[in-house]
Amino acid sequence: MTGNDERVARAGAALETYTLSEQGWRASPGETLQRVLADLMHWCDATQRGFDRSLAAARERYGEERA
Repeated sequence: MTGNDERVARAGAALETYTLSEQGWRASPGETLQRVLADLMHWCDATQRGFDRSLAAARERYGEERA
């Protein structure tokens, strides 16, 4: 398994957790992803972390990992 395969597997496991939740089991994969991102935005607000800053850093990391 390559590094990217492991990353995809971890993300899939996180999304599966949401899919198995009471509200998530009827949602499509796209809706589940939206729910995860929205929940992360709420978490960032509640813990005083910058979602946009983290997203920008994640985009950079993704670009480096894809290279």
